[in-house]
Amino acid sequence: MADVPTLVERAREGRPRAVARLISLVEGASPQLREVMAALAPLTGGAYVVGLTGSPGVGKSTSTSGLVSAYRRAGKRVGVLAVDPSSPFSGGALLGDRVRMSDHASDPGVYIRSMATRGHLGGLAWAAPQAIRVLDAAGCDVILVETVGVGQSEVEIASQADTSVVLLAPGMGDGIQAAKAGILEIGDVYVVNKADRDGADATARELNHMLGLGESRGPGDWRPPIVKTVAARGEGLDEVVEALEKHRAWMEERGVLAERRVARAAREVETIAVTALRERIGDLHGDRRLDALAERIVAGDLDPYAAADELVAGIAEGITEG
Repeated sequence: MADVPTLVERAREGRPRAVARLISLVEGASPQLREVMAALAPLTGGAYVVGLTGSPGVGKSTSTSGLVSAYRRAGKRVGVLAVDPSSPFSGGALLGDRVRMSDHASDPGVYIRSMATRGHLGGLAWAAPQAIRVLDAAGCDVILVETVGVGQSEVEIASQADTSVVLLAPGMGDGIQAAKAGILEIGDVYVVNKADRDGADATARELNHMLGLGESRGPGDWRPPIVKTVAARGEGLDEVVEALEKHRAWMEERGVLAERRVARAAREVETIAVTALRERIGDLHGDRRLDALAERIVAGDLDPYAAADELVAGIAEGITEG
């Protein structure tokens, strides 16, 4: 069993092994997870969480690495959660993003962690919210969450980050079609990377046009900026940081940042509660109550919704009695 208070204390001191151990407890759904979260709760709330998403090949990892450099120049401690596809053999992360960020491996002010999706849809690992809490409590000023890069359906990051950055690149497909799928509806800041390629200006113009379609923003509302970068050469990344800081200031001024964080916490609680209920339902497999309900459905005496209501009522009664 891990010594959670000691791990938390060492993580606060910036010791990477302690941070790694805490995140491992989170990823492994350790029996000590509740103790870990209880210890971290009073220490969180100071980090600015930035999500980066976009289709594969737009340069998310290179851009993330460049943003780490920009924030480090500003004296910020930076945490990175790079969500990789799960290995089909081990179930672990492929570590491709971490390899691309090797320039920061020896920097004590940077903590990089690759996490596997393990089949979770939406571009994030299921344990990402708790891992963000670990990095927050460990004293990171900025946490960059890079999603797996599954493409147009990858919108979950919008519910986990304070600010969402959507990356595009010229020649990566029809932008209008991508917008229909929703990924271009979640951004607070848009980045056209690989801007030294032909078509970058056209991509930026098309994106600006799409952002104006159906726009219902009022005076003072946030209009997502479009920043052109060449992340491989470090060009334009300071402008991205400037856009991020402007968005953060706008959110703080209008109370939007607090609203987003409350909504994020509510979703986290909901997810934990639903997971607990699923586990209780899973425990019923083979239980006579579930079989009896199934038999009544087959016999036509009960419909599935009524059966589900009875099941939920039974679980709730068990929770109350417990």
